[in-house]
This record gives sequence, C-alpha cells and structure tokens, in this order.
Amino acid sequence: MIKLGEVQTLKVLKTTDFGIYLGEEDSGGSTARPGKTSYGRRTASLGQAPNTGNNTILLPKNQVPEGTKTGDTLEVFVYKDSEDRPIATTTIPELTLGKTALLKVKEVTPIGAFLEWGLAKDLLLPFKEQTARVHTGEEVLVSLYIDKSQRLCATMKVYDYLDYKSPYHKNDQVAGTVYEISDNFGAFVAVDNRYQALIPVKELYGSIKVGDRIKARVTQVKEDGKLDLSVREKSYLQLDSDAEIIFQILKEAGGFLPYHDKTDSEIINAQFKLSKNAFKRAIGRLMKEGRITITDTGITEIK
Repeated sequence: MIKLGEVQTLKVLKTTDFGIYLGEEDSGGSTARPGKTSYGRRTASLGQAPNTGNNTILLPKNQVPEGTKTGDTLEVFVYKDSEDRPIATTTIPELTLGKTALLKVKEVTPIGAFLEWGLAKDLLLPFKEQTARVHTGEEVLVSLYIDKSQRLCATMKVYDYLDYKSPYHKNDQVAGTVYEISDNFGAFVAVDNRYQALIPVKELYGSIKVGDRIKARVTQVKEDGKLDLSVREKSYLQLDSDAEIIFQILKEAGGFLPYHDKTDSEIINAQFKLSKNAFKRAIGRLMKEGRITITDTGITEIK
C-alpha cells in the first residue's frame, strides 16, 4: 500500500522517458518503513496513512538517482503535486505524517499560510488550524495531517501528536515552544518540540504568547507522564531577581511607586508581571536591606 505523507521504500517497476514507476515488492507485502502506530484525530482509521489509491507511483526523471535500474529499491516520500496528483520524491521533507517540526512561514494568503518544508510545493497551514495568527518569516510548530479532501496540510493544534512520556523529572530545566494558550488551563508547551507540557494559569506571569520559545522548570510529572512547568525559579532563588526588577522600576519612576502589600493582585501582575505573594516577598526583602520604605500610599526609595 503506497501511503500519502510517509517515507517508504519502494521497488523500481518500470522506467520511462519522464521518470520511473515505483511500487511494492512482488510479494504484495508492504515495504513502508515502520513509524508511529497512531497519527491523531485527523487521519484514516486504524491510525494508518490512507492509501493513495494507486499500486504504482511516479518518481519524476529529475528525482531519479543516476544508475537506477528496474528491480532497485528507493526510499521516497509520497505527496501531491501542484495538480493534486500523488507523486514520489527522493527529497525527504522536514515534516512527515504525525510528527512535529518548526517550519518557516513563507507567505500568508487569503486561504492560509504557506510553510517551507523542503519540497518545491509549499505546505498549507489553513487559518482554521492556526492557534494564533502567523506572519511571514516566523517559525511555527506544526504537525502534518491529511484533510477531508485527501491533501497534506499543517496544523498548529499539535496536542494529539505529542508524546506523553518524557525523560524529565521534577525540578529539571527544559526548553520548548508554546503552541496554544487557554484561559482555563494555561499555556500548552511542546518540550523539545516533542513532549506534552503545560504552564498552569497560576504560573502564567509575564508576557507569554503562542510561538514563544521558553525555558522552564518542571514542577510536576503527572501519572500519565505529562509535565507541569513554571517559568519561575523556586521562590528562594527567584526572590533576588524579583526584588531587583521592582527596585529598577522604582528608580525609573523617580523613587516612588503607588503600590504596596495591600494593592490588588491584578494591578500587581499588570505592573510587575508578578504574583501578589512574589511582590510582597520582594518588597519585604528590599525593606529589610534598607533600600525602600513602605507606607499606605506606596513604596519609596531610600537614597
């Protein structure tokens, strides 16, 4: 079975003036290279890439390695050309079915964004598959799926394509890409662009948006292997940094800020990108060091 969107090893069955035709071994058994057994919510039943509908497929002449002859086997990727016909290529793209990769946005059009993925025909990222609007020149984390019209497309909704079991443990430092933001849950992150992780809402301080590459600390490894993250250090390590941030803002404001330990937490978060507790710890440190005074009207620098 010749499968769309996959890397496969196929046999040279026939040569022509315009290329060669490839197919499966004479025994009828599939020579497709084994891959994942599941490709998420959008692909065909049984978790397999759907058959292209052909028993043979063309590899154009300009793709045929020199010296190739009938009976040889070649590793190829199967996609659809500009006329929507299944075709083979010896160029392996940066993304294959069910996997994830960072791809560059080549252009944005009325039907969606087109991504560079190593093939002559760019990959469509439809608007409905974008978790945030993308712009030319950006890199976006996407997966490859087959749409209802049997075309290969990209999606930024990569949740179903990421692995649950990572090698990381509590307090490990990790890096990843933010691929979706939820008001209810937090920021969804693909650690190493491969593993499922979440920055819970309570840990969402500062400006975090879709597409950001972040470094974070693992705060919890759940029973199913998914990771909870925090972009902040442990409180005793973060304290010095928070105190310096507040003190710098205080100096830039001329030595006075109308905020104190009774100020509403939403105002604190908006002004300092800190939780109320972190703010109180930080100004307490500054007061203890003799650098500020705290009154009912705000905090004042001691000069």
